[in-house]
Amino acid sequence: MKRFVILLAALLLTSVANPAAAQEKEETIEEQIFYNILVDRFNNGDQSLDANIDLDDPSAFHGGDLQGIIDKLDHLKEMGYTTLILSPIMDNAPGGYHGYWVEDFRKVDPQYGSMQDLKKLTEEAHSRDMKIVLEFVTNYVAKTHPMLDDPDKTGWVQETNDDASHRWLGETAALDQTNPEVQTFLTETADFWIEEANIDGYRFHAADKTNKGFLQQLSAHISEQDPSFFQLAGILEPDNYEGSLSELETIDAVENNSLYKPMSDTLAKPGEPVEAIYEEWRADGKKQSLNYLDNKHTKRFTYKLVQNGRNPLTTWKLALTYLYTAPGAPMILQGSEIPMAGKDFPDIQRMVTWNSSDEDLQKFAGRIAALRTEFPALQRGDYELAGSDGAMSVFRRSYQGETVFIAINNDTHSRSVTVDGVSDGKQLKGLLGDNLVRTGEDGKFRIGLDRETAEVYVVQNNSGLNWTIIGPIVGVFLIFIAGIIYLSRKQKKREADA
Repeated sequence: MKRFVILLAALLLTSVANPAAAQEKEETIEEQIFYNILVDRFNNGDQSLDANIDLDDPSAFHGGDLQGIIDKLDHLKEMGYTTLILSPIMDNAPGGYHGYWVEDFRKVDPQYGSMQDLKKLTEEAHSRDMKIVLEFVTNYVAKTHPMLDDPDKTGWVQETNDDASHRWLGETAALDQTNPEVQTFLTETADFWIEEANIDGYRFHAADKTNKGFLQQLSAHISEQDPSFFQLAGILEPDNYEGSLSELETIDAVENNSLYKPMSDTLAKPGEPVEAIYEEWRADGKKQSLNYLDNKHTKRFTYKLVQNGRNPLTTWKLALTYLYTAPGAPMILQGSEIPMAGKDFPDIQRMVTWNSSDEDLQKFAGRIAALRTEFPALQRGDYELAGSDGAMSVFRRSYQGETVFIAINNDTHSRSVTVDGVSDGKQLKGLLGDNLVRTGEDGKFRIGLDRETAEVYVVQNNSGLNWTIIGPIVGVFLIFIAGIIYLSRKQKKREADA
């Protein structure tokens, strides 16, 4: 923590001394911790908008709004989240709580508030050094969108979607993104929200279904206007996605669907080797992507771990340690810090139950987030497997002379791993549990962990015995012994005199 304060002070001094240099510094995706928000199911902050909510209908609006997010910004900041990804907030057809039935691309859905509320949200977020990213639906419109009946827009809509593979898809029509007029409309819409609300990024919904040529053109246009603007790609059908979006230079990151299953399945079950996640990452080309344990369409990670008989608090600590220290950027689904469970719709999209939050888990999440921010090696460092023993693995991250070891024991009993590459005269200092590892008699560093625990170690000079602690203890002990001797001699003198 002391190091973090020093680094923060240095950054502030740099900004004061050279404001222009501070403004030019671009933040990368790897520096971010993303928090994924389904606006309608997050937090009700403005009861004046409640006329159309129905908490008994899982397909109706439940009352989450932009003011509700504003009200929770301090909490989210404390948790360490740097960027909030909002589900689509454009004006939707009745019942479009998810945001995918767009009827007006340039209006905030009244259920969430107004454009002024969105501006306030971005202003409040920016004042806390947080960013706002909007999910942008570029592929679909509601069947009730006025353009479907507009003779001047003939050729804008490609077809209606009767595909029932996604709950909301049947009520939409697909836009023809090869049509120049549609391309212009969507590009101008992208510019509109940036100019009106000063947002910091887009998450392109169903980017795997978007015309690749158009997406490249759109993202290049946005990048030309603002190179620091985040552009993320969401995947609608992971099983059919072949990874082509990573080829677009202006797309900053793609959802890492290939890592989702091995990561969530491994960490949700005790005794599963953590090394398997690393091997999957290597086989997939070592991608720097958006890593997640669940999203608003999958089973909740908490549900999966509970089904395997695991303790949510213990397991989430393991999972967050892996997620926050692996290459790429972590993306956390709202309510994970509670932690919320759910197998299918509607349980996976319930309103966040703020009164059920776990304080211990929230503190841990804030701590591991602070470590990721404090040590650049956890964001940009090289990543390699340092060793494994059973279901325990140790990973090494190195960056500009700084080395960090991440140890995760997913096993059902204690394990230890010997690591190399640490110079003589050094020691490994634990940052989560205050553990300390020094060389053994064989000159090697052996990291041992209890079952289902994790630790993050930094390499530092070997301080030897900590005399600031040992000294007073020894002093008290010596005084105690001296007192015993004194009393003993005094007693013998009395006996002799008698």
